[in-house]
Amino acid sequence: MNNSPFHGTILFAHGSRDPLWRKPIEAVAARISEMAPQVHVRCAYLELSVPDLATSANELIALGVNHITVLPLFLGAGKHAREDLPVLVQELRLAHPTVEVNLRPAIGEDAQMIELMARVALS
Repeated sequence: MNNSPFHGTILFAHGSRDPLWRKPIEAVAARISEMAPQVHVRCAYLELSVPDLATSANELIALGVNHITVLPLFLGAGKHAREDLPVLVQELRLAHPTVEVNLRPAIGEDAQMIELMARVALS
């Protein structure tokens, strides 16, 4: 039996009623798929959009994914990133104890993203 990790990534964002709002999130997912086709990627939203985190995780798990990274696409670590998302991730861990679920910090806190935003601002 092969116990090697089978990776999936969930890009987690707030959500919006405006369907155009999702385009950048979905563009990131598409780019990840191009760069790393072996990594299954899904988008998930806290509210106002579907799918939610549990639905996206269940899709990945159905594919055999046993290691999920949740990346919050928030510029800052507000209430959703600090309070709401950790609860949702803990619920996933309890529902799927054989799946490793890692929650990354909000993308806006990453030094690479700060550098990139500064470069874009200066261009």
